[in-house]
Amino acid sequence: MTEKEKMLNGEYYNARDPELMEMARKSRILMDQFNSSPPDQADRKQKILADLLESVGEGVWVEKPFYCDYGQNISIGKNTFINFNCTILDTNKVTIGENVLIAPNVQIYSATHPLQASERINHDHGPGEAPYRTLTKPISIGDNVWIGGNTVILPGVTIGDNAVIGAGSVVTKSIPADCLAVGNPCRVIRDIK
Repeated sequence: MTEKEKMLNGEYYNARDPELMEMARKSRILMDQFNSSPPDQADRKQKILADLLESVGEGVWVEKPFYCDYGQNISIGKNTFINFNCTILDTNKVTIGENVLIAPNVQIYSATHPLQASERINHDHGPGEAPYRTLTKPISIGDNVWIGGNTVILPGVTIGDNAVIGAGSVVTKSIPADCLAVGNPCRVIRDIK
């Protein structure tokens, strides 16, 4: 099994694997191009996003700056808007539905590490191996979701359709559809259906 396959399967993997390092290099080139694009070159930005991401629906709008690990693990549904300074660590699949609103400074992290330092630190790493252990969990954001500014979404989280996540939330667990959830840790406050 390749390191990329291990990564996408949620197993420990070597983050400094040559294939993954090359994927990261290519994504950084595309991110630099996207983030340096003049504001009046929307078509150029859309072309770069199409090259960077796994899939981009019609009408998607992403403000710059935008950051990701690989890009090719991110799918964005039609008419989704991502505001300034979004960071997506897409070491696993990150699926964003249709008509999603993502406010500024949202961070979406699919990467995680063991809590115990004795498990997290790879003291026996060799050349070309990361000195730490990493694993990943996919993230899914449903259709018609609104995510408030400065929200952090952690590995393995699913946010159901039509949910609203309040600004400044830290989403540590999955959130059901049709509800308002806020806080650190993020909790359901009420239904909104």
